[in-house]
Amino acid sequence: MSMKNYTHLINGEHVGGTSGRFGDVYNPSTGEVSAQVPLASQGEVENAIAAAEAAFPAWAATSVQQRARIMTKFTALLYKHQPELAELVSLEHGKVIEDAMGSVLRGIEVAEFACGIPHLQKGEFSDNVGGGIDIYSMRKPLGVVAGITPFNFPAMIPLWMAGMAIVTGNTVVLKPSEKDPGCPMRLAELFLEAGGPAGVLNVVNGDKVAVDTLLNDSRVKAVSFVGSTPIAQYVYETATRNGKRCQAMGGAKNHMLILPDADLEGVANALMGAAYGSAGERCMAISVGVCVGDEVADKLVELLTPRVKALKIGSSLEKNLEMGPLVTAQHREKVMNYIQMGVDEGADLVVDGRDFTLPGNENGYFLGGSLFDKVTKDMTTYQEEIFGPVLQLMRVQTFDEGLALASDHPYGNGTSIFTRNGAAARTYADKVEVGMVGINVPIPVPLAFHSFGGWKASAFGDHNQFGMEAVRFYTKVKTVTSRWTENAIAADFSIPTLK
Repeated sequence: MSMKNYTHLINGEHVGGTSGRFGDVYNPSTGEVSAQVPLASQGEVENAIAAAEAAFPAWAATSVQQRARIMTKFTALLYKHQPELAELVSLEHGKVIEDAMGSVLRGIEVAEFACGIPHLQKGEFSDNVGGGIDIYSMRKPLGVVAGITPFNFPAMIPLWMAGMAIVTGNTVVLKPSEKDPGCPMRLAELFLEAGGPAGVLNVVNGDKVAVDTLLNDSRVKAVSFVGSTPIAQYVYETATRNGKRCQAMGGAKNHMLILPDADLEGVANALMGAAYGSAGERCMAISVGVCVGDEVADKLVELLTPRVKALKIGSSLEKNLEMGPLVTAQHREKVMNYIQMGVDEGADLVVDGRDFTLPGNENGYFLGGSLFDKVTKDMTTYQEEIFGPVLQLMRVQTFDEGLALASDHPYGNGTSIFTRNGAAARTYADKVEVGMVGINVPIPVPLAFHSFGGWKASAFGDHNQFGMEAVRFYTKVKTVTSRWTENAIAADFSIPTLK
């Protein structure tokens, strides 16, 4: 396979990197370098910001209906090229192809939602509130906005951000992960093909230099970020210190509370997909199963052990697989170190996936599924996000203990409860201190017409991703108080009141 050389996409043109710095893009299934990506200099990012700034006045003045029509054409192209986009995701991230197709679809769903912007961006109107006065509000775009996206969803999350930002009248500088830049670049090309004007969606590839430039440049009015919590906190604090609006989604440690009345066969199946799908590299993965009672835990260990050992693992483009490789050798090593840490901390390693190798792909970044039992809340491996194919089981004796575990954890992204007891499920959903809750649903990622966002150390900022929250995040409200009269108005020195 020939080596690809990626570029930046600025003002509708592919621009080669001039910084002299490049990063390697790997095929995780083989361990081979498949492409080189330029790492932008400060000047190159500033060029992209300038292109977005120049494109903003005309794009903001474009009728909302026309912006929606371009988004509709873009959505049609996304469906047409979904297999191509999914293949790029599989080749550079390592998701198995079926999972990659699904992740692209979840991004397309946000683009579909964005097509309804003529209704979504409507303001409010009050007629004749007093003395012939009308009051109405408008939602206006912010200007140049930045999206900084992670490696684990190189199609879905760029579409979450860029789709809603563009359709509300903003122009965008997208900084995707340098680990898998192929799919975000292709998305920008398809936007141009759909009739998107040059400069409205720009892509700069890079590292911390690019991120810091976006955070510090005064022309960038808002920043949306998804990634690990330490970086999310840094992005949020830097952006807001510089007067920018910011939403920064961080990491997670998602609990599934399993009550004794749950269908444990169904729970085991749900845990397999939620913990090991996408090799555990997703912020909504269930990484902790909280078993109420030793009988529940013992039975789940019995059910899960053969399933974890039998995971169908292979090269990401093969069909009918359950798990592919991790994204890089460094990340694989990090997850393996966490597994050893769990052993050292005294957890019971029921299944050890560290010895897995795929014949013919010995240099790929593969790791088998690992299963821990008897994990306790004082363990570092419980407190921190592992972000790999590792499931930890914990044992509690009561519903309240399980509820407290999820509520007291520093992260608060997602959680779920499996039970046949409606009252218990309702109490859990109401009381748990977590932003997204599933009831007999293992991965409660909302659909595009709601919104995505966690609590506590999983999210910084006051707005969630996509849905109406995105309309609010990417717009500012202007309120107009209007009066038309043929008669002169007498001076009034008191605060205006209704008359």
